[in-house]
Amino acid sequence: MPRPAAAELARLEAASLDELMSRYPEEWRAVGEALVAASAAGRPEALEAFVRSARDRAAPWRARVERSHGHPEVVASALPRLASARMARLAADRTLLAAATGQAGGTVRLGRWSGTLIQALFFGRGLTRRPVPMRAFRLVWPLVTQKRLLMPLVQPRGIYCFYSLELVKALAALVGDRPALEIAAGDGTLSRFLAARGVAVRATDDRSWSHAVDYPADVEPLDAAGALARHRPRAVLCSFPPPGNPFERRVFTTPGVELYVVVTTRHRFAAGDWGAYQAQRAFDWAIDERLSALVLPPELDPAVLVFRRRPPG
Repeated sequence: MPRPAAAELARLEAASLDELMSRYPEEWRAVGEALVAASAAGRPEALEAFVRSARDRAAPWRARVERSHGHPEVVASALPRLASARMARLAADRTLLAAATGQAGGTVRLGRWSGTLIQALFFGRGLTRRPVPMRAFRLVWPLVTQKRLLMPLVQPRGIYCFYSLELVKALAALVGDRPALEIAAGDGTLSRFLAARGVAVRATDDRSWSHAVDYPADVEPLDAAGALARHRPRAVLCSFPPPGNPFERRVFTTPGVELYVVVTTRHRFAAGDWGAYQAQRAFDWAIDERLSALVLPPELDPAVLVFRRRPPG
């Protein structure tokens, strides 16, 4: 894809809701009206349908951009439609944030008591996550009085969940001795936890979130397609992949992949390419409830999806 077209698409994907509202006022008017209707229903399924509808309308335009290899005229025509889909997702996220925190705007802050407990439970130094023993979580989490503020505060830094020690151990056993690859790995936390348990895993990310995430040297700067082609893993992991992303479907068509594990949420509009999950035929898959219960905090409605390649024939 020509560099200017790629840069324009990257700017769109990194733009905030307020920036997009200002840049695409007509599109925002239509998105806003649909959001009001979805919110009035008072059901998470209505918000999910709202985001999915916007994404489905944008999909043909995204395909046109790909087929044209980023032709400037095609990109210019597609951008408002792609912007509508992104605004729908960001607006839904903001609606859920308001419901979770009890405030629609302003600065969200933890009190000293909750902040101290959360820091001790989930983090080592600064925002460096640590694997949380479930016993400690069960003891401390009920004492946190501002539970609903945690994720809205850390998500802008690329943190979408926390991993219990028991989850890390279970995932390490599931991967076993397979060469493993984490795609869209962010700061590589999950891979580092697994490597400490003896898993041969590489963390990769295209670094498109460099405005928010500090990428350490052990996270290889590769997009998912390049990482799958270069490393040819037998096991692949991804934690909270972007909703409707274009890269997860490549996992299912990569020869040699036997196992794919996705750490996500049951709110399908918020993370993961659920359309690709349901459309692929090479893998059997299910939500592993035991593993899902080990993703923290439970208020995320976590889901760990486990895909196993079907035997030939």
